[in-house]
Amino acid sequence: MTIEVQDEALRGLALTQSQALLDLAVGLFTERRVTLGRAAAVARISQLDFQKELARRGIPLHYDVEDLRADVATLVALREK
Repeated sequence: MTIEVQDEALRGLALTQSQALLDLAVGLFTERRVTLGRAAAVARISQLDFQKELARRGIPLHYDVEDLRADVATLVALREK
């Protein structure tokens, strides 16, 4: 996908391509349109670095009770092996 933005719209922002991708990824993640892994891929950084960026911006991870249950089930299954 190619996205074109007029120079006038970005004038004065000193925005790099990496910063734009990161901002896009954070926005998509915040709106719950993509997972953490997919957002990291959009930003072209590791999941750990993406999590650090979310923390820097004060954005919580989307982790609810269902996620916890799934993680516990995975741990139980791994323990039984």
